[in-house]
Amino acid sequence: MDGLADAAPRFVSAGLDAALERFNDRTLLAAGKVNLISLEAVEKRFGARWALRQDQVYAFAERVIERGVGNRGLFLRVSATDFLIVQPDLGRLAGQAACLRYLREILLHFLGGAELAGDGVLQVTRIAAGAIDARQVDVSAAEIAEAEPDAAADAAANGEARPQASGLPVQATTTAPRTVLDQWSPFVSSDGRDLRVSTSLEPVYELKTFTRIGFRMIRRVVVMHSGEVLTGAQLANLSAADLLRVDLATVARGIDRLRAEGAEEEHLSLIIPLAYASRSSLRGRAQLVEPLREAGRLVKCGVICEICDIEGVPSGALLSAVSLIKPFTLLVEGRLTTAASPLVSRLKGAGLRALSIECPGSLDDGEFTDWARRTIRTAKRVARSVMVYCVGSERRAGELAAMGATHVSLRAG
Repeated sequence: MDGLADAAPRFVSAGLDAALERFNDRTLLAAGKVNLISLEAVEKRFGARWALRQDQVYAFAERVIERGVGNRGLFLRVSATDFLIVQPDLGRLAGQAACLRYLREILLHFLGGAELAGDGVLQVTRIAAGAIDARQVDVSAAEIAEAEPDAAADAAANGEARPQASGLPVQATTTAPRTVLDQWSPFVSSDGRDLRVSTSLEPVYELKTFTRIGFRMIRRVVVMHSGEVLTGAQLANLSAADLLRVDLATVARGIDRLRAEGAEEEHLSLIIPLAYASRSSLRGRAQLVEPLREAGRLVKCGVICEICDIEGVPSGALLSAVSLIKPFTLLVEGRLTTAASPLVSRLKGAGLRALSIECPGSLDDGEFTDWARRTIRTAKRVARSVMVYCVGSERRAGELAAMGATHVSLRAG
């Protein structure tokens, strides 16, 4: 914990002494598993409106945190802006990464950006009468842990021991059922590497009302020996059999996430990325149908299948793949890696209801406007909906809406 800056003591609302005892566990505090997230950024932005909006903020924040900690942790609002969170089955950095995700979703919802999240997550070092001592978390270290958000879940699924603390509800590990993911991840690739599929969820917003329609799955394929994360090009170069394993692990991860969170909040939809190679083979179609059906039963409106690596695929072959998967999904979208007009134009008539693309992160305002106008114009010739991921700000999301984009996700931080 060296190098972490001590913050000023956080004062606690009166009458919470008994409730705080559940968090004041010496073992948990020493292990860095008690954290605090602050909504001061929302309070400051709202200013005089805070008194009118605070109940709405509390309700949304509590839903986000409750969904995140599930029945494996506890949380408590201890002041006008602060929530205590303990997740005993997560390590110090994994717990801090989780808190960063919770706060980012809250800030994105109310402020349209999450760049202040790093200032609002603190590690609690001492709980005393009327006050909490805490220090700033090492955001960089937590974000490295955030890049591997499923490590704890994988350990639990494989029956590895997890720390327990008295008085806190922790699921038993000795008889816990193995998750669906165990069948597919990790696996040995065709070239002999041990690969593991890791996923995280990012909220997606409909631009007309800027309301959340669900989450998209961001997946990473990790070489277990080196920790290397495969690039898009490296992933596309995997064999068809390996890509099918990656896709099956991705859908399984989505099912496990939806099952875990279903008791807390019913999601509208989940966007699941799948490789075109998996959709184009008879074996892939057969093996993916039932998992997609199951995932669809766990969300209110159904899953959205996002077919990747579609540039250069003949429109007839793509139409065949889309037609076979369409009955089991809400809709099928195509994921673009380029907005080049000739490549995108070939997708017309392939049955794609939407096209998605990630916004480049290094564009100045003029470059962004040129890129967005060209990309949306080209995509609209093929599909009714255009989804732009990793948009840098709410202002740019507004520009995209004016140009005809229909959905966005916002770049964390």
